[in-house]
Amino acid sequence: MLRIAVPNKGSLSGPAAEMLHEAGYQQRRESKELRIVDPENEVEFFYLRPRDIAIYVSSGRLDIGITGRDLLIDSGADAEEILPLGFARSTFRYATKPGTAKGLEDLSGMTVATSYEGIVAKHLADNGIDAAVVHLDGAVETAIELGVAEVIADVVETGTSLRNAGLEVFGEPIMKSEAVVIRRTGADTDETAESKVQQFLRRLQGVLVARTYVMMDYDCRVEQLEKAVALTPGLESPTVSPLHNEGWVAVRAMVPAKEAQRIMDDLYEIGARAILTTAIHACRL
Repeated sequence: MLRIAVPNKGSLSGPAAEMLHEAGYQQRRESKELRIVDPENEVEFFYLRPRDIAIYVSSGRLDIGITGRDLLIDSGADAEEILPLGFARSTFRYATKPGTAKGLEDLSGMTVATSYEGIVAKHLADNGIDAAVVHLDGAVETAIELGVAEVIADVVETGTSLRNAGLEVFGEPIMKSEAVVIRRTGADTDETAESKVQQFLRRLQGVLVARTYVMMDYDCRVEQLEKAVALTPGLESPTVSPLHNEGWVAVRAMVPAKEAQRIMDDLYEIGARAILTTAIHACRL
């Protein structure tokens, strides 16, 4: 069986389980379950701390895992990202009191407090900055006030909590993170195992596509078909079928979900009618 690590709690857990369910895999019913077997799909799921998943996968004990890109890099584990999943997005930034630093080069000789020592130490080293890094498990904003560090590095969403602490972000982002599927670097698997891994990835990719697109159907006059097709080119091309009323055709195409309303407006303007959108629950490209 394919052995897969899944986050057992935190912001990664719920969305990961939901995606796996949409991809057709069984998921645990109780949060206390640490392992379940999905015999129909020949998969075994292990529910682990998100920070530990990269370590387990790099050891070769588990075939693949779902974790955050930030946790993968911070772990220093011998594992690599093979598919971004588009949820649990975050941005890592440096922050400090106004007037302390304006750019990365100003950090030389300073101390940086963070919960992600691996990420920050690597970023500083990659940029040739000689600064000390102090590891804290949380609430890093207080490190500056208490004199533990001059600068912090943390996840920044709106920046409200930093402003409330009298801090401001500076410099370019350290990194952008999201949930990812990971695998041991240079994993050497037999043909059967590799086929299962690729099937798993195709299923998740199908979920990502299904979430990104909607199916659009509409009727239009034949003389407006070229304009309509230009608005809804689909993936290869749209499906066009003649209607019983002469001079009319029915068109079906996948369109980006975020652009669906604008496309419907444009289609209506050129005379298309009976314009419908429906959700896509699964997809293979």
